[in-house]
Amino acid sequence: MAYVLVPPGATAKTLITEFARYLGIPVAARMTQPQITDAVCHTYTHAGVRLVLIDEIHRLNPRTTTGAQTADLIKDLTERLPATFVYAGINVTHTPLFSGTRGAQLAGRAPLIDCGPLPARHGTRHPFRDVITDIENALDLHHHRPGALPPHAPYLHQRTAGRTGSLTRLIRQAAITAIHDGTERITKSALDAVRLNHLAEQHRRPTRRR
Repeated sequence: MAYVLVPPGATAKTLITEFARYLGIPVAARMTQPQITDAVCHTYTHAGVRLVLIDEIHRLNPRTTTGAQTADLIKDLTERLPATFVYAGINVTHTPLFSGTRGAQLAGRAPLIDCGPLPARHGTRHPFRDVITDIENALDLHHHRPGALPPHAPYLHQRTAGRTGSLTRLIRQAAITAIHDGTERITKSALDAVRLNHLAEQHRRPTRRR
């Protein structure tokens, strides 16, 4: 698997350079974009990369000259690499990404999967609680009791709006605080003291209706 982040204001050359950087392919300043592309395609094929995840795809605007060239590069890569391409972005249907001729080509090649917040419960499973357990198992706090966080799953789901990114930041910040103050464990009060991003805080304290 390869993971590539679309840089802000991406051009075809800066994006293919990110592909090269992921596998440590040497790129000289004098190399052209086609030369880097050939090196990337050769190395990725030789390494047996079968899955390519391109993140922050909403930064790509095929309506601009550089954006169109970058979209053409992605199309070229999908034809030259024997790999499945997955694009991840925010509100992609409300960006220029799928507009115009090049955008239509991209939209026609990739089915859209809407990824919302992780549900607290799905049938008989509790996916959000399972994520909490996995994060807790990765903690290295001397006095933290394993299994202490999953019972707080309803609170954590409400607190983070079911977003795993907010959950990870919340627990990580609480762990850092626990290390600094010497308690070496995470409690609900410690979690409650952490201030999260604006979206999560708005969900935590919804506006009251008059």
